[in-house]
Amino acid sequence: MQTRTIGIEEATKLVGKEVGVSSWRTVSQEMIDQFAAATDDHQFIHTDPERAARETPYGGTIAHGFLSLSLLSTMIFEAVPQLEGAGMGVNFGFDRVRFLNVVRSGARVRGRFLLAEMKARPSGVAEMHYDVTVEIENAVKPALTARWLTLAMPA
Repeated sequence: MQTRTIGIEEATKLVGKEVGVSSWRTVSQEMIDQFAAATDDHQFIHTDPERAARETPYGGTIAHGFLSLSLLSTMIFEAVPQLEGAGMGVNFGFDRVRFLNVVRSGARVRGRFLLAEMKARPSGVAEMHYDVTVEIENAVKPALTARWLTLAMPA
């Protein structure tokens, strides 16, 4: 769990640099099934290991792309320092998301975060844009890349 905080001046100096890498986490079939239930997306490539092994080139089930994307929330909290004085972080959206590789059931993934841009608003809100990559352990291509916009709201 990330508990480190940094000041706005220190954060500004980190623009253009990698600011955190999360730990590896396993994307289990149980996680995939729970995501399918939550989103009502029960396509067999996600939920039927036998059929997916027979009828897809993946050798079994794969995670939903949006499941891989949703893991960013916990990865950033673990990997990236919070701003001093911030009461909460808010997801502001994405400028770009690209799903580049499948995440097979049982694979391990981690997030890499590069602080691409930072804007301090007069209201005290800090807007941060991260270039994020979700890597798959032992894979050449990552699961996804994205430009993620977040807001640090003052306490």
